[in-house]
Amino acid sequence: MSTPARRVIVTGGASGIGAAIASRLLADGARVALADPDEQALCSWADAPGITCLVVDVSDPAALDEALPRVIDDWGGVDVLVNAAGIAGPIALAEDCDPSEWARCVEVDLVGHFLTARLVIPAMKRQRDGVIVNIGSTSGLYGVGLRTAYAASKAGLVGLTKSLAVELGPWQVRVNLICPGSVRGERIRRIAEAEAQSRGTTADAVEAEYVAGQSIARLVEPDEIADIVHFLASRAARMITGQVISVDGHTETFHLPGPPSAAH
Repeated sequence: MSTPARRVIVTGGASGIGAAIASRLLADGARVALADPDEQALCSWADAPGITCLVVDVSDPAALDEALPRVIDDWGGVDVLVNAAGIAGPIALAEDCDPSEWARCVEVDLVGHFLTARLVIPAMKRQRDGVIVNIGSTSGLYGVGLRTAYAASKAGLVGLTKSLAVELGPWQVRVNLICPGSVRGERIRRIAEAEAQSRGTTADAVEAEYVAGQSIARLVEPDEIADIVHFLASRAARMITGQVISVDGHTETFHLPGPPSAAH
C-alpha cells in the first residue's frame, strides 16, 4: 500500500528559497500549493504536476482567509506549512527609514507567518499531526546595521516559533525555525547593491563581508535550505520542535559597518 502524498503549502514559493523548497518536496512526491503575490513567477509553475498556484499576499488576512482554507478543504487536510515569504525591507539607517516601509517589512516577514500558521493549525490539530517550518535569518539572531526592520522581523520569528511549539506540542504538531545566512541568488545581490550604494562601496565588497565572519566562508545555496526543510518535515525529525536551526556555515562574527560617522 502506497503512502499518501504529503500536502504542503509553501509561501513565497514561486522563486528563490521557496522555489527550491517546493522543488525538493515535489521530487519527494508531495502535493504543493505555492502562495505568492508574484503572478508572473507563478506562471512558470502552472503546468507542473502536483502544483496548485495561489496568487496571494501573506500580509493580506482577507486574501489568505479565502485562499488557504479552500486548498485545505480540497485536500482534506494539510501536513506541512513552510513560511518562506519575505521581503528585504528598507536598507537605511533607522532615522532615515520610511515608517511605512518599515511596517510593511514587519507585516510580511513576521505577521504573515502568523496569519498563515493560524489557518493551518485547526486542520493539523484535527489530524493530531503536522509540521510548520518558518524561514528566518541569522540577521534576527545577531542584528545588522541598515536592516532594522528585517532583523526585528526575523528576531520576532524566534518567539513566534517557540510559542507555537509550546501551544501545538500536545497535538503532535511540530514548529521549527531555520535561520539561513546569506543565500546565493538575485535577492542577495540586490540587497548587496543597495547596501553598497548606501555605504559608498561595491556590491562585491558587501557580499565578501557577508561571508567573512563564517567558518565556511561562502554563500548558502538555496538547495541546502531545502534539504533541511525536507528533513524537518520528515518522520525522522518527529521529536524536533521549538528549535532555531542556523544554516550559515557557522557565523563567528557578524558586523557590517555603516556609513562613516562624523562623530568620534
